[in-house]
Order: sequence, then structure tokens, then C-alpha cells
Amino acid sequence: MTVVAAGVALFGALFFALGAALQQVEAVRTSEHALLRLARRPRWLLGGLSIITGGGLHIVALSLGPLTVVQPMGVASLLFALPISAALMGRRPAGAEILAAATVSAGLAGLVLIVPPAWNAPTLNGSETATLLTVTGIAALLLWAGSRVAAPSLRAGLLAAGSGVLYGATATLTRVLVKGTWEIWLILLIPVPAIVALMLLQRAYSVGHFGVSFASLQVADPLTAVAFGALLLGEPLPVGPGGVAVAVGAAGLACVGTVALARTTPLSH
Repeated sequence: MTVVAAGVALFGALFFALGAALQQVEAVRTSEHALLRLARRPRWLLGGLSIITGGGLHIVALSLGPLTVVQPMGVASLLFALPISAALMGRRPAGAEILAAATVSAGLAGLVLIVPPAWNAPTLNGSETATLLTVTGIAALLLWAGSRVAAPSLRAGLLAAGSGVLYGATATLTRVLVKGTWEIWLILLIPVPAIVALMLLQRAYSVGHFGVSFASLQVADPLTAVAFGALLLGEPLPVGPGGVAVAVGAAGLACVGTVALARTTPLSH
């Protein structure tokens, strides 16, 4: 079943990458990032359906195999996304792009594997939820403000990082809902950061530099979820000098790969 879980997770990563590439192509070709306009474009909607399919397959994979096998497979979405996006734009990805994407993926896989699994049922009270949303909102706002004066590659990365922070908060709320207490107020809150995250991500896609946008999203989302998990949900972090050193090294590797993508990915792709 572990092999099956890994295979399903890889298919999920492929669907997620395809959906992201389709949405980015629509956003960059039309220079549009307004959701209502993009939602009228069939290929953008197809991308959304593909992303939902990828998420569903990831959940199925988690039900079939251990987290330590399934999560690293999801990291492969970046390696799938770059060649798919390049093909949709009518070009071939450069070797330097693939190498940079592999560097980001290796760093993310390291982060995923080093974080210990959580066994307790997560809970959030009102003040903790307010803290989560406030910190997330401020971080996303600062990243958006920074993107207003940044160069194109950095602008794409900052906007996508803001989206990743919001998606990380969404993942935290969803984890509490699914694995903790089923609360109606959580169901009502979860769409708020998710919708804002989607809006920021389309802005990032419309800038170009798809590799930078997607890598920044892939880095910021899990880091935010792990941070909130540790600070608000009491979930464990890597312990001991060795665990911390590996975590810092993996995060550094992901960041180095993202910077390399900013230097190698064409602006309009």
C-alpha cells in the first residue's frame, strides 16, 4: 500500500502542477488577475479543476500510506510544473531552470521529512484564531506592499509568498476542523484567507516568472503551516542540534533554488 500511496501522491502532484501552469498561462497572457474575469476563461477553470483533483488525490494518498512517504511526493509538483508551463508557452525549459527547481524540491523534501508527526488533536480558541488571522494578514499585507516597488522577478516571488502565507493559515484552520473539533465558525472562516490567497497568487502569475511564483508558494505555504502548528497547535518541531541544523539547511536550500529560478526563468514564462 505504501507504493500505491506514493504513486497516487505523484499523480496528485502532476494534476496540481498542471492546474497551476494552466492558470498562470491565462493570467500572464491576458495580464489579468481579477478572479471574476479569470473565472470566465475555460482554461483557467480547467486549471482550478485540476488543482482540486490533485488535492483530492493527495488526501487519498494520505489515507493509504504514511505522511513521510506521501508529503515528499507532493514536492515533485514543482518539477512537473516548469516543463508543463514551458510547453504551454511553446518553449523548452532550460537545464538551469530544472536544476534550480530540483534544488527547491530537495530543500522542501528535507523540511517535510525532518518535521516530526503530530499525534494530538489540534484545537484553536477564539484568541488564538484571531492571532493567526492577524499575523497572517499583516505578513501578507507587507509582502504585497513590498511587491509594489520590486523588480518583476522579486514582485512575483513576494506576491506568491504572501499567497503561501495565507494558504498556510488556511491549512492550519483546515487541520483543526478535520482532525480536531468540528466547529461552524471554522467552516465560515476558512474561505477568507483562501480567497485572498488565490487573488494574490493570480497577481503573481500575471507578472510572469512562473518558476519563481510557484517555488515561493511551495516554500511559504508549508513553512507557515509548520510555524502555526508549533506556536498555536502545540505540534512538535525538529529537536536537537542535528534536527535544527538539517531544518535550517533544507530551508536555505529551498531559498537558494528560488533565487536561482528568478535568474533563469524568462519573464513571460
